[in-house]
Amino acid sequence: MPKMKTKSGAKKRFKLTASGRVKVGSAFLNHGMRKRPQKMKRKARGTMILADADAKIVKKNYLPNG
Repeated sequence: MPKMKTKSGAKKRFKLTASGRVKVGSAFLNHGMRKRPQKMKRKARGTMILADADAKIVKKNYLPNG
């Protein structure tokens, strides 16, 4: 049985915390910032923790060895 490989795109986008949660950068901050509310831009700074349902998918399918 061959080994499962980590998806190379997922390596760049997700990190696992020490407790096993999935950390990810916020979306929608690349262009068109003038039309976005200031509150949205403030809240989207830095990183966020994925919801449990999404984290389960990422850990099972994209980061099997993570």
